[in-house]
Amino acid sequence: MAVDHAQALRDVLATGEVFIAPGCYDALTALLVEQAGFQCAYLSGASVAFTRLARPDLGLTTLTEVAETVACIRDRVTVPLIVDGDNGFGNALNVKRTVRLLERMGASGIQLEDQQMPKRCGHLEGKKLISTEEMCGKLHAALDARTNDATVIVARTDAVAVDGLEAAMERSAAYIEAGADVLFVESPGSREQMERIGRELGPRIPLLANMVEGGKTPLVPAPQLGDLGYRIVIHPGAMVRVLSRAGARYLEALKQDGTTLNILDTMNDFSQLNALVGTEELLRDGQRYE
Repeated sequence: MAVDHAQALRDVLATGEVFIAPGCYDALTALLVEQAGFQCAYLSGASVAFTRLARPDLGLTTLTEVAETVACIRDRVTVPLIVDGDNGFGNALNVKRTVRLLERMGASGIQLEDQQMPKRCGHLEGKKLISTEEMCGKLHAALDARTNDATVIVARTDAVAVDGLEAAMERSAAYIEAGADVLFVESPGSREQMERIGRELGPRIPLLANMVEGGKTPLVPAPQLGDLGYRIVIHPGAMVRVLSRAGARYLEALKQDGTTLNILDTMNDFSQLNALVGTEELLRDGQRYE
């Protein structure tokens, strides 16, 4: 019987306890998240742009590219997956298609934001917003489009950086009324703003906190965020930051030494990597059909 990963996500939310959803960008990094014992993974739109295109998060990725990534992840892992759906890749009708496709590919939760096209990373300057009314329409469209009522719809507002915290609070209240399952107030600039968001909105809806290393929001440990009223903590780009730094160091050493002999302790060798991805298990499975 297939696992209802969307219901599994709702079950974790229902505990009322804070949990971390590490960012991933492909099946391998999602597998690492699952094998590390996390209850949920987060597919970062920025990380998809970083890794598939080697480009910044400026609205360059397409729905098809995100959907293909989700499908590959879901084929390999069972852990719930929250998918960054950007601004739905268009208007309310585009949102409906986005939700149907990402849900079909294996998304447990789908995040939608109130930026205009082309959107950009929430921690970059120059963002522009659609109206509150249009975003509420998009949320209604998302709720209507899902085929599994358990699929979690995450509403994100980028209003803090554009119009200030008061505007973000007003939009947040509207998105809650529109039926969002989780609220994501992007890029609060201080611990005080985070505390107010948690105090005033946390009792009404599960809150998501975005921890971006080097971004606008202070880095706060998950247990403290739980005390502030948050339920989901994402580190969306940390995986690609760590692996890109490690990759650069490997190439530097290889260029300098002409060999990997001096950095073997920093990598998985042939057998270790095959164990990680389950080579022996898959070979045994194949033998059943010989």
